[in-house]
Amino acid sequence: MLYRKIAKRIEDYLASDSDRMLLVDGARQIGKSYIIRHVGQKMFSNYIEINMEEDKLGDRIFAQAKTTKDFYMALSVLAGEKMKERENTLVFIDEIQAYDHLLTLVKFLMKEKKFTYVASGSLLGVTLKNTQSVPIGSLDIQHMYPMDFEEFLYANGVGTVAIEGMRESFRNRESLTDAMHNKIMDLFRKYLIVGGLPKAVETFVESRNIVEFRSVQNEAHNLYGMDASKYEEEHGKRLKIRRIFDMIPSNLENKKKRIVIKNIEDKGWKRADDYLDEFDYLISAGIALEVKAISTPTYPLVESCGKNLLKLYLNDVGILSGIYYRNNIMAIMSDNRSINLGSVYETVVAQELKAHGYDLYYYDNKKNGEVDYLIDDADHLSNIPIEVKSGKDYTVHSALNKFLSNDDYNIKQAYVLSNEQRVYTDKGITYIPIYYVMFFHNVSNVVEGFGD
Repeated sequence: MLYRKIAKRIEDYLASDSDRMLLVDGARQIGKSYIIRHVGQKMFSNYIEINMEEDKLGDRIFAQAKTTKDFYMALSVLAGEKMKERENTLVFIDEIQAYDHLLTLVKFLMKEKKFTYVASGSLLGVTLKNTQSVPIGSLDIQHMYPMDFEEFLYANGVGTVAIEGMRESFRNRESLTDAMHNKIMDLFRKYLIVGGLPKAVETFVESRNIVEFRSVQNEAHNLYGMDASKYEEEHGKRLKIRRIFDMIPSNLENKKKRIVIKNIEDKGWKRADDYLDEFDYLISAGIALEVKAISTPTYPLVESCGKNLLKLYLNDVGILSGIYYRNNIMAIMSDNRSINLGSVYETVVAQELKAHGYDLYYYDNKKNGEVDYLIDDADHLSNIPIEVKSGKDYTVHSALNKFLSNDDYNIKQAYVLSNEQRVYTDKGITYIPIYYVMFFHNVSNVVEGFGD
């Protein structure tokens, strides 16, 4: 059983008397159904699971369930003997987005309180935008992501005592011992290869067979692409979702790493606004992480971001490293100086920050250059710049230096993440090991333990 942090959130919800339905949203293949099923079967003697995607492709029992009465009738066809009292009956509606009308029905199901409900959705963000009657106030949406590095550590046998000790060192701005640093860096590099898809992690832990877990990653990547193509066909529009999705790995190899609009269709007159539907799908479906450009940072960052100069990262670093290096793990494990791992490192940081509650931004200024990430600093009503370094020259960061020299920005904290073991602060910049990103959490929009 793989440890997932979201399990506690699901348990708390199921133990409550909430009048809103918990809906776990996220990309396919990240373990939503697995963890809901695990928690639900543990807590309820009568556990009912309905997969609406399967129903839509099969008997379509729920296709016309437009009222609660219709829904109960359809449910009784599949699990009538398990439909008991609300206290001991859980109905898990998997892939609820398959039927738009079920999202509208949520309000009435929760109002009647006949059973306890939980739901999941894979393309929920897309579906909600196209649903006419969204049950505002009746849904408690919890976004889920691939396994983060901390969950990966647990899966590989690192215990709670060790992780809590690391967390304390992070809070105190302390370095780990040589032995501990080497061990965690070894696991971090393996995380860059394996990523956070639960099936890939499980395969790695059980067999260490790179061919097998690369197959899992390829399958997920292909599935995301097929979903995009299917969405294009169903909406009868000349969308370029699949094209943009396939471009992400090559874009990340460019110096700027952002989407080059003219390369999408080789049409120089096209603008970013012409592809808003495509970007919206990739981001809402959870298969791409957006990082928006900020040229003049203010607090909060959402108020000063622009629509253009968008960067897109894949949602899982293991998928990306598989595309780049296939079965050659030494490209990452050997720390080869001739190989630029910048886009891989930036992807894993994007993945961690997003999973820990941050919206993603980067600094882009024609005069001063780029800084990899910006996050809000609520304590100082300012921003925190973060630079990610994969090589030995981690102290070279002219754009970050120029950024910090601007007194108008009122920057109080700045961080460089690298392979370097030592934690120290120099000229307003705190240098920390790359793996410490797992302790960045958006609680009141501050970096845990790093306030003044």
